[in-house]
Amino acid sequence: MKTDIEIAQEACMKPIGEVAKSLGIEADDLDMYGKYKAKFTDELMERVNDNPDGKLILVTAINPTPAGEGKTTTTVGLGQAMCKLGKKSVIALREPSLGPCFGIKGGAAGGGYAQVVPMEDLNLHFTGDFHAITSANNLLAAMLDNHIKQGNALNIDTNQIVWKRCLDMNDRVLRNIVVGLGRSADGVVREDHFIITVASEIMAILCLAEDMEDLKKRLARIIVAYNYDGKPVTAGEINAVGSMAALLKDAIRPNLIQTLENTPAIVHGGPFANIAHGCNSIRATKTALKLADYVITEAGFGADLGAEKFLDIKCRMANLKPDAVVVVATVRALKYNGGVAKADLAKENLEALKAGIVNLEKHIENVSKYDVPCVVTLNRFITDTDAELAYVKEYCESRGCTFALSEVWEHGGEGGIELAKTVLETIEKKESNFHVLYPDDMSLKDKMETIAKEIYGADGITFDPGALKSVERLEELGFGNMPVCMAKNQYSLSDDPNKLGRPSGFTVNIRDVYVSAGAGFVVAITGTVMTMPGLPLHPAAEKIDVVDGKITGLF
Repeated sequence: MKTDIEIAQEACMKPIGEVAKSLGIEADDLDMYGKYKAKFTDELMERVNDNPDGKLILVTAINPTPAGEGKTTTTVGLGQAMCKLGKKSVIALREPSLGPCFGIKGGAAGGGYAQVVPMEDLNLHFTGDFHAITSANNLLAAMLDNHIKQGNALNIDTNQIVWKRCLDMNDRVLRNIVVGLGRSADGVVREDHFIITVASEIMAILCLAEDMEDLKKRLARIIVAYNYDGKPVTAGEINAVGSMAALLKDAIRPNLIQTLENTPAIVHGGPFANIAHGCNSIRATKTALKLADYVITEAGFGADLGAEKFLDIKCRMANLKPDAVVVVATVRALKYNGGVAKADLAKENLEALKAGIVNLEKHIENVSKYDVPCVVTLNRFITDTDAELAYVKEYCESRGCTFALSEVWEHGGEGGIELAKTVLETIEKKESNFHVLYPDDMSLKDKMETIAKEIYGADGITFDPGALKSVERLEELGFGNMPVCMAKNQYSLSDDPNKLGRPSGFTVNIRDVYVSAGAGFVVAITGTVMTMPGLPLHPAAEKIDVVDGKITGLF
């Protein structure tokens, strides 16, 4: 059996200019990054702005196993299938982080015969967007420390610095560090921290900004510290906005690549869904809607994380209205939620399947709370048995839920025809009456409790003392009308990754709360979620190599 990277390396890619023509894009509308990658020009995005919007389809999932459940694979395969049916379609995806690529998951460009290519480029350095974000983040950190060293005119309290440095890699030893050691000329000694680049507020800002002007306004609002009077100090006051914008000048423009079947794929931005808002950029999604009749996009991890944030943060800010939501499930993830160990997921186990399917049930209920039509698809693995597939199909249909089998990993677009037809029929026959889960004027505490109760199924929320004080302080500072970005583990509906299935009788503990003033949301950290992940005992990096000029082992 061929690996994903072997399949990708055998792909018959078209020059990206040819792929662009299927969307009515000419060569002058692109800035080329080699033969198979390009960025849109600002002129293109302005010119298509008056075009009517296509239909927006969100792909999300149930709570996954540690290996992921093929949400990107399904997104890619559905886009390929739409094109096979003669529909003008485009896929809008996030860019992968180097952290999980070298950590647990390996590549993040889809799988099997439903991948975006060039796969190695996308998973590694791509067009340099993440490097630009990392550089802008760390420039702000350097200018902040330099301001303190050069006399601290803004009266910054060094014990209340909240801006962290970042790195696009899982490196746990950088979570808590001390900087400024050495001579007086080396800076002021203080505690500092690193986060992974995809958790940086600048990543969130890039993905939520409408244009360069909006980007600069958001950058200026970033809170980097508080002064001795307890008032916020911003990046604008540090005079860092112009230089950060210069570093992000090209990164703000969406990227165009293709799938194995030459379907256009717009890939841009990539905030994590468990510690950030988990969606590709507003610019990418809005441009895609102007270029195609159907846009298939994804949100990270399960619907309790990525979909909730897509709907409550991104759609709220960008005035987007999805026409349908596809919930991806797998037999192995349902069995995992039914208590089966990861090593035994390939074995038929109907009892575990019946126990774990309540997780799917909860995600279906969650989507219905937004009044958007829902389609459940089962991403088929070669280890799935006919009895297991039949049970899931019967379960969904007995509850009046639209169901379609997906075999895109093995058969590409052809394996997604059933799913594509089902989605098209759903959009045609069922109207989307999308609305957000909570209003802007609800208190921050009530927003957090609403998400915990309605989406996670919790009895309520609790706060560490410091987190509760932070909530009160942020409301006093005028940030109470912002939406909430809940940072939670992806494996459970609860804040405990060991509580699988559909847990009940639990509360969600919020241990830290802070504002991403530039992004425009308040972050609530729950459980043991870390903004700088670590590597596992045997990271995927151990298997990656270059042999005869080709990258190997990247999933």
